[in-house]
Amino acid sequence: MKLSVSARALAAGAVAAALLLTGGSLAGAAPAPSAAAAPDIPLSGVKAHLTQLQSIASANGGNRAHGRPGYKASLDYVKAKLDAAGYTTTIQQFTASGRTGYNLIADWPGGDTNQVLMAGSHLDSVSSGAGINDNGSGSAAVLETALAVSRAGHQPTKHLRFAWWGAEELGLVGSRYYVNNLSAANRAKIRGYLNFDMIGSPNPGYFVYDDDPAIEKTFKDYYAGLGVPTEIETEGDGRSDHAPFKSAGVPVGGLFTGASRTKTAAQVAKWGGTSGQAFDRCYHSSCDTTSNINDTALDRNSDAIAYAVWGLSA
Repeated sequence: MKLSVSARALAAGAVAAALLLTGGSLAGAAPAPSAAAAPDIPLSGVKAHLTQLQSIASANGGNRAHGRPGYKASLDYVKAKLDAAGYTTTIQQFTASGRTGYNLIADWPGGDTNQVLMAGSHLDSVSSGAGINDNGSGSAAVLETALAVSRAGHQPTKHLRFAWWGAEELGLVGSRYYVNNLSAANRAKIRGYLNFDMIGSPNPGYFVYDDDPAIEKTFKDYYAGLGVPTEIETEGDGRSDHAPFKSAGVPVGGLFTGASRTKTAAQVAKWGGTSGQAFDRCYHSSCDTTSNINDTALDRNSDAIAYAVWGLSA
């Protein structure tokens, strides 16, 4: 997640409702008793990706930042996994701050290409660290969800597209480039975009974007099924890759576990953790390594991604 606007089931149960996405906006929930059950996303798989991203950073100057070798190596790692799983992958190239950047787009064959559901995360880190929570956590969970689609041979009604964005830390450059280079017709085909930026913070909160009511309800329903309270996400408003989509009129939503804001005593009463400490004390720092992850938060949010992808694409 970039620094600021200016600088910066029912966990394993069947999806209870498919959300109808019509006319460029999300409609209300409709019963879908025949919808396939969203799978449990293995935490071990997500963490294996994080281990690889850490190794890539360690071998490339300690970071995976835009225009640096560690970013391209991260993109190559994700692309290879998706190619092997049967995705059609596309690398989109752009320039920012005098360096070449890349977005990775992965389309799952099938589904109505006039109704596209996207899920994405930024793959770049800041230059000061490996960026394992920010945003290896979102990138790894989205990757493992995409691989779960392949393992299940999932064939939803809507077309599924996954994305890993470059140069988010420079001001949402990659995602903005993608959205700005879509035709009006192709933008209108994207019926929802789900964003996952920092979903394994070590002192986590459980925050849900409130930009689109139907997407918001999907995530809240998932967490209600776990008996875990949520709060509306405010720290990252306009600061991550959903912003260009929202500006273009695409319904957006997502999850977040907190960055540099301090966890309150009331939030500790809800979620546990440490009062008076940042949700992620290693935010944009060299200590954002594989030791900077809360496994419970990462596991819950990874399963929530699958729950939403299965439900919203039905």
